[in-house]
Amino acid sequence: MNTIHVAGGVGVADTAMASYDAALADANLHNYNLVAVSSVVPAEATVTSVDEAPDLGPAGNRLTVVEARRTLGPKDEVDFREGGRAGAEDAESKRAPRRRPDVAAGLGWATGPGPGLFYEVTGEDPDDVRARIESGLDAGSDLRDWDLPDRSFRVESAAAEPERYTTAVVIAAYGESESIL
Repeated sequence: MNTIHVAGGVGVADTAMASYDAALADANLHNYNLVAVSSVVPAEATVTSVDEAPDLGPAGNRLTVVEARRTLGPKDEVDFREGGRAGAEDAESKRAPRRRPDVAAGLGWATGPGPGLFYEVTGEDPDDVRARIESGLDAGSDLRDWDLPDRSFRVESAAAEPERYTTAVVIAAYGESESIL
């Protein structure tokens, strides 16, 4: 395992699980059993962002990953009211219309001499997700007292679709898959 591929995708479907599967398919990671690990990049690894993951082995194999995932369903809405506070105005005419939020998932990585870090964040605003990734990478490198000057980011986002589930994923896939049996 020398290369960690970072791929992302968006999926829309009638159930939460089906939208997740569709997002994985968009990243070409839908045929593996994903095993999540915490967010340390081995020292000997190279991290590369790709449009979609390459073939990493036979379907059904185990694949080690770090994953950022956000799913919104038909009832997930944000109610914006005048003044920005829920309950600020009870009169229907004073309410801002309900809107469907965006769905965003992001992964950042920091490397340097020795091991590195991934940091995953989800939310509604891609710019906010990226800013929180940067803060998280700073905190993680400070905690370990590691010098990690090389930084990259990947954020996937989409407008959540009404009456359906929308999922955004960004996944760091560690090397090749392995047999699960």
